[in-house]
This record gives sequence, C-alpha cells and structure tokens, in this order.
Amino acid sequence: MPVFGDGGIILVILQTGMAYKNKKGFTILELLVSIAIISILAAVVLATVTGIKARSRDSKRLSDTREIVKALNLYSNNHGKFPTALSEIVITSEDAFSLELEGDLVITNMPRDPLYPSADYKYGYLSANGNTFTLSFCLETNTIKNFNQGCGNTIKP
Repeated sequence: MPVFGDGGIILVILQTGMAYKNKKGFTILELLVSIAIISILAAVVLATVTGIKARSRDSKRLSDTREIVKALNLYSNNHGKFPTALSEIVITSEDAFSLELEGDLVITNMPRDPLYPSADYKYGYLSANGNTFTLSFCLETNTIKNFNQGCGNTIKP
C-alpha cells in the first residue's frame, strides 16, 4: 500500500475500477448535456427543413405564374387581347377569370398558391382594353433571382 503525506497520515488508493462497480445509470449532468446536444441538432434540422419547404413553394409559385402567362398568351392569340377586368382579380380557380381561361381551353386547371386559401395569386390589368396585364404573387424567400420576398412581385408581358 502506498503511503502519502506527512506525520504518519496514510492514504490508501483503491484499486482501479473498484469505485465504479456499484455505479448505475447516468448522472444528471450527463443527461443534461445529452439533451442539450440533441436539442441543438433538432433545431438545426428543423430550420433546414423549413427553409427547404419555403423554397419549394416559391419555385412552384413561379412555375404556376409562368403557366398562367402561357395561358394568357394563348388567350390573346385566340381573341386578339387579354381578358379585361376593372379591378384586380384574386385567382381562386372558381373566379370568372379562371373559368374564362379554362372555358377557352387555354389552361386545364388554374393553379392555386401552395398555401391556398391563406395566400392567392393575383391577376390584374394595367389597362382596361386588354393590351397588357400584371400578374402579382407572393414569395416566402429571397432565393429566386429577380424576385423578392413578400407580395410585391409581378410579371408583365
């Protein structure tokens, strides 16, 4: 047995591992550290997935607006002008504008915003005579070139 100290104080060192033989489970500190690490990883994954979903919806919005623009151009070829409206129309697939384009067979199903009914595409005109139009829509992110986050995005012919 090793002896340490001064004046006859003797310390006995336990054999390696002997103090741990009766240990069961984890300490509270080990559990808290594990929970903290798992929470941080979950937050990072959740933020990444949320961003991916928003970018995906934005891509769909842009694709849908391009589809509507193609339908408007076909309508214009058939009638010599774009459909007219005195005020901005909210596209719901059941509005007069949607029914007119679907009835003219230039589009089969009018697309809706991926978050419908909380968000809608908007279709309005710059002139009442049908020479031009403005298609406005909202984006959740700034990831699409030439468009901004928010509802100030427009497409014109």
